[in-house]
Amino acid sequence: MNCNKKTVRDIDIRGKKVLLRCDFNVPLDKKTGEITDDIRIASSLPTIKYLLEGGAAVIACSHLGRPGGEWVPGLSMKPVAKRLSELLGRPVKLSKDVVGDDSRSLAANLKPGEIMLLENLRYHKEEEKNDPAFAKKLAEMADIFVSDAFGTVHRAHASTEGVSHFLPAVSGMLLDRELTVLGGALNNPKRPFVAILGGSKVSDKLGVINNLLEKADTILIGGGMAYTFLKSQGKEIGKSLCELDRLDYAREVIEKASRKGVSLLLPVDSVIASEISDSAESSVVSADAIPEDKMGLDIGPMTAEIFAGSIKSAGTVIWNGPMGVFEYLAFAAGTVAVAKAMAESEAITIIGGGDSAAAVSKFGFEDKITHISTGGGASLEFLEGIDLPGVVCLLDK
Repeated sequence: MNCNKKTVRDIDIRGKKVLLRCDFNVPLDKKTGEITDDIRIASSLPTIKYLLEGGAAVIACSHLGRPGGEWVPGLSMKPVAKRLSELLGRPVKLSKDVVGDDSRSLAANLKPGEIMLLENLRYHKEEEKNDPAFAKKLAEMADIFVSDAFGTVHRAHASTEGVSHFLPAVSGMLLDRELTVLGGALNNPKRPFVAILGGSKVSDKLGVINNLLEKADTILIGGGMAYTFLKSQGKEIGKSLCELDRLDYAREVIEKASRKGVSLLLPVDSVIASEISDSAESSVVSADAIPEDKMGLDIGPMTAEIFAGSIKSAGTVIWNGPMGVFEYLAFAAGTVAVAKAMAESEAITIIGGGDSAAAVSKFGFEDKITHISTGGGASLEFLEGIDLPGVVCLLDK
C-alpha cells in the first residue's frame, strides 16, 4: 500500500468547503451521557485549526457507537459538538440530520472559518454499506474530502471511502502522521527492528506474525498467545490459555523464523496463579513447568529482563498486545517492564493501539513514546500489510 498520500498542506483550501471525517467515537458515561475521555476530539484539533485558519469552512462528521441505522438519542453527537466547541473556543453548529434538509442548509450557509458537525453517520444503515447514493449526498455539501480518522480507514464505508468517488480526497494531519510513522517503520525501519506481540490469541495475530517475519529482526511474544507457542514445543503450560488448533501454525512460525534468521523470543518464566483476581496468590515458575492446576497470566521477571534488553538495543520497536492480564496489578509487571523499556529506549517506539495504548497510558509512559496509534483495528491490519480502503482512495503525492 502506498502511504505517500496528499495532505491538507498540499492543496488550496481557502474559500473551500471541506468534508472532514474525524474519529469522534468517544466513550460516554452510561448514566449521564457525558464524555469520559476526549483524547480523540483533542487529536483532531490540529487539522481542524489548520483548515479554519486557512480560510476553509469545515463540515465535520463521525460515527458514535453502534446505533445500527436507528436514531438512538443516547448516541447523538450533541456532547461531541459541545466539547469540540469548548476546545476550539468557537461555536460548532450541530445539524439535526445527516444528509437531510437541515444539514444541507447549514452547509450551504457555512462561511470560511466556521465549523459544523453532522449528526451520527451510523444513524443511516447506508453509511456502513458504503451506499453510493448516501456517499454522494455527503459529498454534495463540500468541495474537498479530508480523511483524518485512522481508526476507521480499514473499513470501506460511505464516509471513509465512498465520498472519494465524488470529491478530491486527501489526508489530515493525524492520518498523515499514522501513515508516515507506521509506514516508515514497516517499509524502511531503523534497525534492529524489534516487534513485540502479546494479547490472548495467536489467531488474532496470524497476518501480523506472517508480515513481521518478512520485516523484523527480532519478535518477542508474550501474553496468552505465548502459551500456544510453548505448548507447540511440548512444554507444560497447565491451564494456561492455548489454541490447540494453532499448534502446527506455531511450530511453522518458529521454524520459519529460524530459516529467515529472525530471533523469535518466547517467555522463559511466567507469573502463575489458579485464578484471575487481585487477591490471587501468584508465584513465578519456569515457562516449561507450569503446574496442571495453574495458569500463566504474565511474563516472569527473567523474561521481562530479556525483552527489555532487546528493546534497549533496538532502532525501531513496534508493540501490539499486553504481556499479561495487566488490568490486575498482580499480573501487570511484565507489561509495565516492556512499557518502561520502550519509554527509556532511544529507538523509534510505536504502540499499535488497543490494549497496549491503554497500558502505556495507565502506567504513565505515553509522553515518552514516539507514536501511539489512534486505531486498534486499523493499526493491526496495517501491521498485517493489508491495503486499507480509506487510505488507498486518497490522492497520491
